[in-house]
Amino acid sequence: MPIVAQSTETDWVSRFADDVIAESERRASGAKHSPGTAPVVVVASGLSPSGPIHLGNLREVMTPHLVADEIRRRGYEVRHLLSWDDYDRYRKVPAGVPGTDSSWAEHIGKPLTSVPAPAGSPYPNWAEHFKAAMTESLAELGVEYDGISQTAQYTSGAYREQILHAMRHRAEIDAILDRYRTKDKDKGTGQSAAKGQAPGGQAKAPAAQAAQAKGGQKKAEEAELAAEEGSGAASEDDGSGGSAGYFPYKPYCGGCGKDLTTVTAYDDETTELTYTCAECGFSETVRLSEFNRGKLVWKVDWPMRWAYEGVIFEPSGVDHSSPGSSFVVGGQIVREIFDGVQPIGPMYAFVGISGMAKMSSSKGGVPTPADALKIMEAPLLRWLYARRRPNQSFKIAFDQEIQRLYDEWDALERKVADGSVLPADAAAYSRATSTAAGELPRTARPLPYRTLASVVDITAGAEEQTLRILSDLDPARPLTSLDEARPRLDRAENWITSQVPAEARTVVRSEPDQELLASLDEQGRESLRLLLEGLDSHWSLDGLTTLVYGVPKVLEGLEPDAKPTPELKAAQRQFFALLYRLLVSRDTGPRLPTLLLAVGTDRVRKLLGA
Repeated sequence: MPIVAQSTETDWVSRFADDVIAESERRASGAKHSPGTAPVVVVASGLSPSGPIHLGNLREVMTPHLVADEIRRRGYEVRHLLSWDDYDRYRKVPAGVPGTDSSWAEHIGKPLTSVPAPAGSPYPNWAEHFKAAMTESLAELGVEYDGISQTAQYTSGAYREQILHAMRHRAEIDAILDRYRTKDKDKGTGQSAAKGQAPGGQAKAPAAQAAQAKGGQKKAEEAELAAEEGSGAASEDDGSGGSAGYFPYKPYCGGCGKDLTTVTAYDDETTELTYTCAECGFSETVRLSEFNRGKLVWKVDWPMRWAYEGVIFEPSGVDHSSPGSSFVVGGQIVREIFDGVQPIGPMYAFVGISGMAKMSSSKGGVPTPADALKIMEAPLLRWLYARRRPNQSFKIAFDQEIQRLYDEWDALERKVADGSVLPADAAAYSRATSTAAGELPRTARPLPYRTLASVVDITAGAEEQTLRILSDLDPARPLTSLDEARPRLDRAENWITSQVPAEARTVVRSEPDQELLASLDEQGRESLRLLLEGLDSHWSLDGLTTLVYGVPKVLEGLEPDAKPTPELKAAQRQFFALLYRLLVSRDTGPRLPTLLLAVGTDRVRKLLGA
């Protein structure tokens, strides 16, 4: 076992890594190992490819990834298991998925791997179609994991002994589940309600209860939305409701392939199981010791896997953390039934999108990691998950806020470079830019994102003009190739073309606004004269910034570096609005120094009436 260096970092990742290592050593002390070997530390995630896997789901992977990577950095061998829950039932047709229509509803109840992929997809089934995009994104994010298909596990008989064991102990499992059931069953379904349920049948998250107690209605609504749109597993059938008694196993029908089945008899000695299907009426008797077309119900399946894989760390969303939910019940089932140990399992809060309501796979149109990686570099996306504790919600910017986010990131890089960064921020930065395997790819010349966005907006992506403008930003160190500004430049261009509405794009005038120029008073004409007079001597990003802010100061008889007063700020805003109207026929636009560089001296002079 490697010696763990005492961490001086104060970030949440290090603290969880300490806990996981300590738990691993505790478990190892009671287990047998070959001389000179150390146990592998196992962390886990689970994703259901039931539709687009969105940025909220990514937290399910990034939280254990960051912890696993920290443990690897300390010299331990770690397995990050990513269970693709592709043997889950197809619950509904997600909205907004290209290549699908209402006809996909006929497949509801089948395993995800038995549902056809959307029309035109190169993948063999529904699950593989949605796994593919996530797989590519995780590779770009530097996430190392061992993928496990639950379809492959169940249909190969890998869990056969665990299934038979659960069936033998079904009465004990039923008793554990019954501790969390209300006395009144949901009428007509046989389903049991968990204590503390919110309207709609979903267990109310602790965060929602706390917010309501404080009178924070908005926060309560956000927390309940998070609970409603989790994986859905917490509200799945727990196996109760059959007239023949409780059974923790549900077959997929041999007739229609759906899970609308009810076990009517089971013999522990022969393992003969009889079921009937409510969908097609099919019935058969099989030997469970040889039968592989079915799965344990979720609240038994999850703790079974904890024991089977020896999982030490696995987070879960708020929908799994309320009374009677999967994680809470699973902790008792894994101990009392499977002789295992519940993993360290922090609850993670939801992830929102700036300018968009909370994400929901079922409602369609939700941004995925692939969408985010089109407009931001992988280190920045990693940083958003690394810098916040799992129980803190945060938003990912797809609107103008992305420019401020990049400014914050660049400021952090400068602090790292000059040694003024705080330890926790330095740790988050390190986890964002590298893994135990090495550094992630990055932009050689990370020019400000807002500048790049403004330039590609004005040039419409014309490379020769873009290079000319970017080279003028810093005449002392001109850009020699656009490749130096990539991939950040490409991300900024993707943001402009995919997220900025056409009516908000910048269009430079082709001819001067003679009417506006003729209407200017003496002060307006003098402000333009001072600007035009200083263009050549200030032709750089910093120089033009000094010039455009300095013209109103000079008009007031002040030095160009004078401190602004409220009156001076008003005069500057008035001057800026005039320039925008003359250049782009609007009152606002890209930052003026960038806009002037993009337009070029000749055209600026023409449009300003020189």
